[in-house]
Amino acid sequence: MEDKRCCGRGVCIINAQGICWCGQRWDGEKMISSKPDDSKKIELEKKRLSKN
Repeated sequence: MEDKRCCGRGVCIINAQGICWCGQRWDGEKMISSKPDDSKKIELEKKRLSKN
């Protein structure tokens, strides 16, 4: 099943919080760039996803 939140590249891996491995996040309508203060949380999430 294709995820409607995908940015269009077909490579999105979006977690339950709506954060993609690339750093974008789902705002309820579209994928947007994350705020700078979210960068640390995104990096931690990337590491967690890569362990799976």
